[in-house]
Amino acid sequence: MEKDTISTEMLSEQWSNNACRSYVIWAMENCGFGTDNIQRVVSELRYVFDFKSIDEADEHYRNSPY
Repeated sequence: MEKDTISTEMLSEQWSNNACRSYVIWAMENCGFGTDNIQRVVSELRYVFDFKSIDEADEHYRNSPY
């Protein structure tokens, strides 16, 4: 498959804040985080989804050490 075709398919996939939360939950579970810490992070995600834009999130990620 060509790179452009893959990009187009990825952009057409359904996305939601709940899907993002699920990825974070899975990652934290896989890393051995406890229920209390996962709940704290999921609660914080609700806050940042409400008060930060996608562009702000993208910039924050690009400028992070991760």
